[in-house]
Amino acid sequence: MERDPKKPGTKPVKGAAAKPRPYERPRGGAARSVSELMPEVGRTAFRRFGFVQSSVVTRWPEIVGAKHARVCSPEAIRFPPGEKASGILELVVLPAHAPLISHVTPEIIDRVNRFFGYSAVARVKLRQGIVKPPTEERRPAAPPSLKPIPMELGDSLRDIGDPELRAVLESLARSLGENNEDK
Repeated sequence: MERDPKKPGTKPVKGAAAKPRPYERPRGGAARSVSELMPEVGRTAFRRFGFVQSSVVTRWPEIVGAKHARVCSPEAIRFPPGEKASGILELVVLPAHAPLISHVTPEIIDRVNRFFGYSAVARVKLRQGIVKPPTEERRPAAPPSLKPIPMELGDSLRDIGDPELRAVLESLARSLGENNEDK
C-alpha cells in the first residue's frame, strides 16, 4: 500500500513530484473592501440593540413624522424568545414630551407595524433621556407648474384642505388637460 501524500503525517512516495500548494491567508479569506464590510458591521450593531432592520432607525422621521421624531427615538425592539412578532419597542423620549408620547403610543405602534408589514410591535416602553434630533435633508421644492388647470377641474380642487394632496391632484389635472388638448 502506498501512502497518500496529501494526508498530514505521511511521507511522500519516492519518485512522486511534490507540487507546491498555493498561498492561502492564515485566516479571514480574501481581502475585502471597506464598503463591503460596513453593512455587516452596521447590521451587527443594530441587531445587538434589538433592531432586525436598521431602516427603522434611519427612517424614523418617516415612520412617526418629523414632529415626534424630534422628541423621541427608537432604542431597541425586544422580541419574545424565538419570535419576530409582538415585540416591545423601547423609545428614548425627552422628559417634557413623555406624557404626549405616552398618549400617542397606539398611533406609533400602528405606524411601526405598517412599516414592517406585520404585527411586529405590541407594546412601547418609554425611557426619559436626551434625544438627538434627526438631521433634516433639505430637498429643493419642485417649481410650480405654469400650465393652467382645466376650468372644470379647478373649482373642485379648491375645497381640498391638505396642500400637498391638492398640489398632487392639480398636477394630475394638468396632465389630464394636456392629454385632452393633444386629441
